Amino acid sequence: MNQEGQLQKGLKIRHLTMIAFGGSIGAGLFVGSGAIIQMTGPAAVITALLAGILVILIMRMLGEMVVAKPSLGSFSDYAREALGNWAGFTVGWLYWYFWVIVIAVEAIAGAAILRDWLFPNVSLWALNLILLVALTITNIFSVKAYGEFEYWFSLIKIVAITLFLTLGGAYIFGLLPGTEMHLSNLTSHGGFIPKGPGIVFIAVATIIFSFVGSEIVTIAAAESVESEKAVVKAVNSVIVRIMTFYVGSVFIIVSVIPWNDAKALTNPYVSALKVMGMPYADTIMNLVVVTAVLSCLNSGIYTASRMLFALGDKGDAPKWITQVTKRGVPLKAILTCTIFGFISVIMAFVSPDTVFQFLLNSSGAIALFVYLLIAISQLILRKKIEREEPERLKLRMWAYPYLTILASLSIIAVITTMAFNASTRSQFTLSILSAVVVVIIYAIKTNLSRKKSINANILNPEITNAE
Repeated sequence: MNQEGQLQKGLKIRHLTMIAFGGSIGAGLFVGSGAIIQMTGPAAVITALLAGILVILIMRMLGEMVVAKPSLGSFSDYAREALGNWAGFTVGWLYWYFWVIVIAVEAIAGAAILRDWLFPNVSLWALNLILLVALTITNIFSVKAYGEFEYWFSLIKIVAITLFLTLGGAYIFGLLPGTEMHLSNLTSHGGFIPKGPGIVFIAVATIIFSFVGSEIVTIAAAESVESEKAVVKAVNSVIVRIMTFYVGSVFIIVSVIPWNDAKALTNPYVSALKVMGMPYADTIMNLVVVTAVLSCLNSGIYTASRMLFALGDKGDAPKWITQVTKRGVPLKAILTCTIFGFISVIMAFVSPDTVFQFLLNSSGAIALFVYLLIAISQLILRKKIEREEPERLKLRMWAYPYLTILASLSIIAVITTMAFNASTRSQFTLSILSAVVVVIIYAIKTNLSRKKSINANILNPEITNAE
């Protein structure tokens, strides 16, 4: 182990580009979109659009700060600088907790798909273990290995969605042989907004979690010599990515499949491809969804370990977390995250309805808390940067401060919606509890450090006098 804790800058611009593209394309898009459509009807297109705009604004704010002030801990460090050590501590640990739970969720989802598809006689437990070990080894080998795997995982997802959009667009506009314009599903089953406009906004709280991951590139940028260029490119392309992949995909699905067909929307992409006459639709989408799951699992291990490393670097986690191998890999941080992820997997088997459900719900709103603090941090730091280093503002947030304030209020509105919606209330309550626990831990840590400092001064008065 190298005690200096220097991460290897092994990620190239193509790696970061695909990390940015793939970060916002998870299994939630391929599977979870069906639940949103059932909740809102064809107006799910508007829900996806609203959530997408919110994420685009957050990424623009974050991009501005990353380019102006490159930092290992990304938004955790910006929250620390803008609001104080408590904010950096809280954001870092909450974000770490969120991704540790994601590791478990994706490992479980991947194992279930592989068993149902290819390995019916292999236990879920064994498949979970194989997936976790395989992608942990990938991350341990080198950051370049992580980048290469994520590059190809993301490429598969992007190609699949692009082909889906191309085929779907040709189908609904009657460009395929034997087809005619097919947009009747948008209005034929109770109208475009069959459940009223209110649910369109309420559903933003549910769909926005499918977008989480766009910000990973700002963390990965610390391990690239082309970080600034990559971040600018990622932030500028996020509009196209979200509007095309998410909003476009949802539009295709609600146009091809009736929104009230619950059975078809269990696996909306497969159902849509079958309607379009695509052979082997099940096999194709199983491959794509498994790829998306592996990509999220790969990114989960990477992101959680780097945030833990950043916390250790700031003294908010044990210092041994920052030790790296000769390849510049934070081995102990990676193994710590994998162990916690694996413990969560065990809980999914041992206590699925209590402990594991608690873990899921207690991390449900954390991404929104992080996004809110990103917006507040940018609101504060922009003034500081303009005053001290205006030349560093190479990428600027649009219509500052108005859009920043609007985004902040929108996130607060989404969080408030979770509190009043029966289906998300437990996530809101337990996520608030998680945040409170982290703040209390910070207060205890700070108090112990203060007492330790006072005792040290009492025992060494000559040092105090010298100072």
